[in-house]
Amino acid sequence: MVVDKSTTTNALEQFVVLAKSAKGAACVELVKQALEAPGVYVFGELLDSPNVADLLNTHKIYLSTLNLFAYGTYKDYLANPQDFMQLSPAQKKKLQHLTIVTLATKSKCIPYDVLLKELEIKNVRDLEDLIIEAIYADIIHGKLDQKNSQLEVDYAIGRDIRPEDINTIVNCLQDWSSACDKVLHCVESQICRANSEKSSAMLRQLEIEQEIVNIKKTLKTQLQERSDGTDELMVVDSREAASSGDKGKKGQKVAKGLKILR
Repeated sequence: MVVDKSTTTNALEQFVVLAKSAKGAACVELVKQALEAPGVYVFGELLDSPNVADLLNTHKIYLSTLNLFAYGTYKDYLANPQDFMQLSPAQKKKLQHLTIVTLATKSKCIPYDVLLKELEIKNVRDLEDLIIEAIYADIIHGKLDQKNSQLEVDYAIGRDIRPEDINTIVNCLQDWSSACDKVLHCVESQICRANSEKSSAMLRQLEIEQEIVNIKKTLKTQLQERSDGTDELMVVDSREAASSGDKGKKGQKVAKGLKILR
């Protein structure tokens, strides 16, 4: 799930600039306009403005409402309506949209029953219309799963972070960083082991190739020696055969001589 606040932050810039010079009632009016303005869904920079912070002493209810839109939900508003300014229809719808964003950042699939309860809506048709408006406003991306009565979320913008939640986020990031370091160390160990095994395998391959070369040389030498020995044997045999032939002829002559004497 991708979270991006750049678009809504850009829409807020004009109000942040105006807040530098707006005080008292003018600042209250500025807050009302920001809460109703299309495309403005984050309010952290406006809350950081000194003139807006001064509303705590003069117009606390408007500062509380701005905090509600920054961090709260529609259910928070219904729980204590006296703590906040009366919302216009556009402001009420925006707070409901922000409530959907909050739910979307916690779960990829949000049942209709949960949405109906959180948004204080009586029927599914009105709920689906509100969700479609939030999708067109580009603060969430997803689809309506009417078969399973749920909203499937693919994307949601990020909402403002309460100052007291920063330490929790920092701890989460540190834990995530530590986990990444452990995984990286494990990967590096595996790489070293793989390289070592590769080097051993290459060395063994070279040894085998050398053994093959030595065996070939030995076989070649043995074959050469056998070939030389066979040639010598053939010469000896031929000589012996020739000698035997001469002796045979002499024997035949002697035998003929004996016959004549008889």
